[in-house]
Amino acid sequence: MSGSERIFNALFWLYLVAFGLYLFAPLIIMGAAAFNESRFPTVIPWQGTTTDWFAAMWADRTMWQSLWTSLIVAVCVVVVAVPIGTAAALVLTSLHARAKGFAYALMVSPLLTPGVVIGISTLILWRQLGIGGGIFLIVLAQSTFIICYVMLMVMARLQRFDRTQEEAALGLGASKVMVFRRVTLPFLRPALLAASGLAVLQSVENYNTTLFVRGFETPLTVFIATKVRTGLTPAVNALALIIIAATVVGAIAFEIARRRRAGRPSP
Repeated sequence: MSGSERIFNALFWLYLVAFGLYLFAPLIIMGAAAFNESRFPTVIPWQGTTTDWFAAMWADRTMWQSLWTSLIVAVCVVVVAVPIGTAAALVLTSLHARAKGFAYALMVSPLLTPGVVIGISTLILWRQLGIGGGIFLIVLAQSTFIICYVMLMVMARLQRFDRTQEEAALGLGASKVMVFRRVTLPFLRPALLAASGLAVLQSVENYNTTLFVRGFETPLTVFIATKVRTGLTPAVNALALIIIAATVVGAIAFEIARRRRAGRPSP
């Protein structure tokens, strides 16, 4: 190995290490703060190891209520965003070039709109109709831009779809509903599952839009932001550590199942 190759390899591994630290160091510090006796979420100074903050987390009913609210909103967002986003992707892929460009720009525009603007405009519109803030408006406001993510993911999947399969099924006498249910939908299933997961994550972590339309509801992001102003404790770190652990375990289980399916011989 030449000297230049050694330098390149050293720089490459240095970059990987620095990039890994940049990604995971905040998470590690946040998780470690859940075991520090300090009443503030910090690791310096270390005042002693404790698990009391996990007990405080379990006893905090307001925190669990906010988490439950976020999960309800996320499920409702998936119910709204996935069908509409899928329908938008199907329509866009069937349009001609000129109409497709205009429709695509129109449907993607919510992604370019600040979340504050979406939240305020949604609140003003529905207040004129006599509907105040709450879970209903949170779902509508979040779905406005999450639909775009679903649409883009389904469109990316449709780029690999062979339309002749639909034509063959129609030629054999199948109805359009049956073709969609038996041919198109199974092909789109991986994209729909990924889009649903992304929709849940985008919904749970959203703050700017949710803040203006929440009414008297308190989702988890708003709860944490309120705690930051009034006095954040490591109990929030304990909850975040559990969520991260559950996510990692779920990802590992999914990957193991995927590899088992890939290694299984086809019948």
